[in-house]
Amino acid sequence: MSSVKKNFYWSVVLASLIIGVFISVQFRMTTDIKDNETIRRTQELADQVVQLKKEQDVLQSQLIRMRGQLESLSTGPLSPQIKAEMEFATRFSGLSELTGSGVEVTLKDSDVSQIFTDNPNLYIVHDEDILKVVNELKAAGAEAVAINGQRLVAATGISCIGPAIRINEKALVPPFIITAIGSPETMEGALKMRGGVAEYLQFYGIKISVKKLEKLTIPAYSGSIKMDYIAETDNDTSSVPEA
Repeated sequence: MSSVKKNFYWSVVLASLIIGVFISVQFRMTTDIKDNETIRRTQELADQVVQLKKEQDVLQSQLIRMRGQLESLSTGPLSPQIKAEMEFATRFSGLSELTGSGVEVTLKDSDVSQIFTDNPNLYIVHDEDILKVVNELKAAGAEAVAINGQRLVAATGISCIGPAIRINEKALVPPFIITAIGSPETMEGALKMRGGVAEYLQFYGIKISVKKLEKLTIPAYSGSIKMDYIAETDNDTSSVPEA
């Protein structure tokens, strides 16, 4: 082999080695960047979880303190009118346990075999089905409503999360037992009226039963209440926070 060919051969080998090393280093740098980005994002999410937990603990302690203050005021030397107004506000906000007559509505998924249905989702209880029942009960004068022991308040959200339904940040599964305090006859009649909620759900095979009760107890709302404030205006007025 001539010296020219040898020089060309070793030049090609050397160039190949340099290119290989360069590609290897570049790949390693890219991998390290991706790993560092994943670690950074994971740490950010972990920090957010810790921060949210701290905020929840603070809000929960504030709620407990406010409930204690409310109880102290309600048992203190107040006029009957003020006490009555406080009791009404407490009942309306869901911060106190309530006992009275009412109804118990039970919702269960359909027994229709999902193998022979075009859309099996039509035959299971969804958040919108629960909302239909709750809205009908409220329209019929329900003073307080709970679902599987979770008291509904103005801030309560009802949403589907797969096979479960989230209420007050808790995942609930069927059967869904909705309790409501109010006139048993009025609420039962509203649900069972012709073309009403019960008939609609039964059309899809959803099992619904309504039981009138002389006495039932609905627990107080136990979740956190976050209050958002609006800054004061030029007229030195501020908004009332919503629960």
